This record gives sequence, C-alpha cells and structure tokens, in this order.
Amino acid sequence: MKKQKLDKDQISTVAYKLKVCGHPLRLKILIAIEKGHKTCVKELWKCLKKSQPVISQHLAVLKEIGIVKSRIDKNMRFYSIIDPFIKNIIATLLQDDKLRLSIEQTISVKNS
Repeated sequence: MKKQKLDKDQISTVAYKLKVCGHPLRLKILIAIEKGHKTCVKELWKCLKKSQPVISQHLAVLKEIGIVKSRIDKNMRFYSIIDPFIKNIIATLLQDDKLRLSIEQTISVKNS
C-alpha cells in the first residue's frame, strides 16, 4: 500500500486552515453553520451573542480562504461550508455527544 505524500505547500495550506478554524469564535460559527440552524449573519450574532461587525469580520476571514461561501436572498446573506476538509472536521466534532451538547449550549442552538 502506497502512502500519499503531502508537499510543503499542501501542508502549509492545511496548517493555515486549521489555525484559522482553531479560533474559538470561528469554530463556533462553523459549527452553527454546519448544524444548519443559524446561517445568516443576523442569526449568527444572535446565537453567539457577539456584535454583527465581529461576526462579519470572522466570516470574511473564513470566506477569504475558501472555507465558507455566501449567497444572497433578498437582503440577507446566508453562509455554508464549502471546504470538504473542514466540513469533515466539524462533522467529526459533532459526532461526540458530550462535545456536541457543550457546543449547543454555548452557541444557543436548539434542535428542530
């Protein structure tokens, strides 16, 4: 079985993505988006209890490096995770029941 090698650029890219997503608020934003409950800026700042400019700044960072994308519907901008690597990491985090419950309490996510 051959091992796939990552070149230095790929490793740097992955490390940078992990660093960006490692910020606690960005991680909460990604989890809220992945849960599908709070995908517009207004809902994100409400559930995360942070100001709109702060949430928008963090979303801009995530969007700039290609982790999330936005779509506009009327006067609202909705976000989704488009990076499969990050999407898998968030999904893995949400599989742990204790962690998921802790996250949901922290970001005020209610199951629908």
